[in-house]
Amino acid sequence: MKPIALIADPARSMLAADRSLEGLGIQVLSASAGRATAVLTVTPQMANGHGIAHGGLVFALADTAFAMAANTFGAGIATAEASISYVSPARISEELVACAEVTFHEGRRMIVDVMVRAGERTVAIYRGTGRALRATD
Repeated sequence: MKPIALIADPARSMLAADRSLEGLGIQVLSASAGRATAVLTVTPQMANGHGIAHGGLVFALADTAFAMAANTFGAGIATAEASISYVSPARISEELVACAEVTFHEGRRMIVDVMVRAGERTVAIYRGTGRALRATD
C-alpha cells in the first residue's frame, strides 16, 4: 500500500481499521477537506464473464473514495444510500482512479459525488448519501 501522508484524521483512523481494501486491491492516495482519491488496477481475477471488471469492484472503489472524502469531516460517516451509472467498461490491466468530492453537507447528512476514470475515459459515476452514525446506531 502507498503511503498515507495525504490523509487527514479521522479518515486516516478509519483507513487504518479497514481490513477489506488490501484484499480488494484498493489503495487510498489522498483524503482531506471533503475530497479523496482511490485507485485500483484491474487484474484478470477481477474480470466477470464478459472479460471486463466486475461492476461490484468498481462500486467498491467508488464507495471507498466516498467514505474517505466523507470522513474528512468527522468520524462515523456511513453510506445511507448510493447509486452508480456504468458509462464504459473497465478492462484488465487498466488503472481505475476514483475521485470523490463532498457536494452537500448539512447536519448529519452529506452527498458525495465520485467519478471513476481509466485514463481520460469515464468508467462510472457514483453518488452516495452519507449519514453520521449516532452512538446507538
